[in-house]
Amino acid sequence: MTIQTPDRDRLRRLAETLIEAAQRAGADQADALAVDGRSVSIDVRAGALEQAERAEGLEIGLRVLIGGRQAAVSSSDHSTEAIARMAERAVAMAREAPVDDTIGLADPDQLSPRRNAEGLELAENAPEPEPARLQQMALRAEAAALAVRGISQVESANASYSHRRMWLAASNGFSGGYARTGHALSVVAITGDGLQMERDYAGESRTFAADLPQPEEIGLLAAERTLARAGARKPPTGAFPILYDVRVAGSLIGHLLSAVNGSAIARGASWLRRDLGEAILPEGMDLIEDPLRPRYASSRPFDAEGLPTQRRAIVEKGVLKGWTLDLASARKLGMASTGSAARGLASAPAPSHSNVILTPGQGDQQGLIAQMGRGLVVTSMLGASINPTTGDYSRGAAGFWVENGEIAYPVNECTIAGNLRDMLRTMIAADDALPWRGIEVPSLLVEGMTLAGA
Repeated sequence: MTIQTPDRDRLRRLAETLIEAAQRAGADQADALAVDGRSVSIDVRAGALEQAERAEGLEIGLRVLIGGRQAAVSSSDHSTEAIARMAERAVAMAREAPVDDTIGLADPDQLSPRRNAEGLELAENAPEPEPARLQQMALRAEAAALAVRGISQVESANASYSHRRMWLAASNGFSGGYARTGHALSVVAITGDGLQMERDYAGESRTFAADLPQPEEIGLLAAERTLARAGARKPPTGAFPILYDVRVAGSLIGHLLSAVNGSAIARGASWLRRDLGEAILPEGMDLIEDPLRPRYASSRPFDAEGLPTQRRAIVEKGVLKGWTLDLASARKLGMASTGSAARGLASAPAPSHSNVILTPGQGDQQGLIAQMGRGLVVTSMLGASINPTTGDYSRGAAGFWVENGEIAYPVNECTIAGNLRDMLRTMIAADDALPWRGIEVPSLLVEGMTLAGA
């Protein structure tokens, strides 16, 4: 969706004014962001409103570059005087920064011809939902959870909405922007009390309200997940297969994505730094990035350096095909940017992913549970100890113990450990990946991990 006038023009003028101010202050190059957003969040509890929040504002960010040095600043004051002071401060900061010959804006012929998100449907062309409507959705979700026998209380039920517009301008001639909307609904349910208390949740978010599940579906799912956790205890200790449920399987692939990030590769701080062109996933498994999926929350028509985004294979048929690069990391490695830069208002660009899809398997999760025989299904995790240079992995986990190919009882307070290289090479995928996720990954079975329980 293209940002509509006057919002588009206001943000564009601010971003371009920042560039002009930076050049007057002595910057060789500059890029700027102007971001306008508003959000509403409603929490209910025990059938009544517990908390209502609304936030809105307009912020600006400026990055300046002088002779291989850079600095970035941001402000919520966008008056003419404030912009001039902001540019002068950024230039003064940049002159004190260390030299890095790999930083710099894109050449004009590298820039994306696309300057808006038309066709991607990233923003809903509809009025902001009334707080009363959001409250009613949260109440319906809470009521559905409480109606399930065994649920003692609902810790929270939340409905929220957000609308954000951004504009990126740069001294190399780039100027473009777009808007995003978001709708979210979540429930946290509790069963039991005291030391026997267990909780779980369900939540969904969408760009368009029409794509969001009904509140009753989310409340019921939260209740079912919570009741399944009742009576949790520690599992045995030993080497067992681990099945990452679809709710947490994306975190495993997230560690792979961190390891192929160009910044980590350029520093030599990745356990995959020597594996370009090597098999890192099972044969036949692809890991695809597609930033151009319509209605997906992390889609984007261009990156934070104004380069075009495109569908690409990170892993193809199990083989690592490339790193994820912004301009600086690409120059350090003697490669081309993959159009993957992301940045905040007061930070320099860095490589990032959007809309990553792993090849699904042929069978369902129940088939993998039967195949594993005896082991652990992980549905939630906390904490993490990941060695980025060796891939050694350890995380706290909770889920369900499996005996004779069937779920036997819920478990908590355990730790799973292994090495990411071995884990990823041997994993088996189910066919249950959930849509609308930035990392679309099915349940994953990993053999031979270490489980520390009772």
